Amino acid sequence: MEADKEDLDEFLNQEKRGKSTFAVTDEKELAAFFHVRKVAGRTFDIGFGMRPDLTGKGNGKKCLMEVINFIQSEFKPERITLSVATFNQRAIKLYRKIGFKDVATFMQDTNGDTFESLKMEYKY
Repeated sequence: MEADKEDLDEFLNQEKRGKSTFAVTDEKELAAFFHVRKVAGRTFDIGFGMRPDLTGKGNGKKCLMEVINFIQSEFKPERITLSVATFNQRAIKLYRKIGFKDVATFMQDTNGDTFESLKMEYKY
């Protein structure tokens, strides 16, 4: 995120990020974060990140299900979308396991480079 100064500035500035970015804590320690934005109708797009030392240990499924439950209770979406870099196969496997379906691939400029990304969708 440090390579994309605009994204980092928004993430660190409470006024700019508004009430759309949330922390996931475990015993008062930051475990993950997520960002929610309404894209159309009752479709909400999320960004999700987990502390690296917690990944690969089965924590992602539990954490992401809590995020989905929170979004369901707060926003009542018909669907949730997300985008993930295609090289992040571990995350893609997790998202598919939870019920996200592949929609399309596209090129995305982020963090000072361009990456192939996968758009995924979770429908209720």
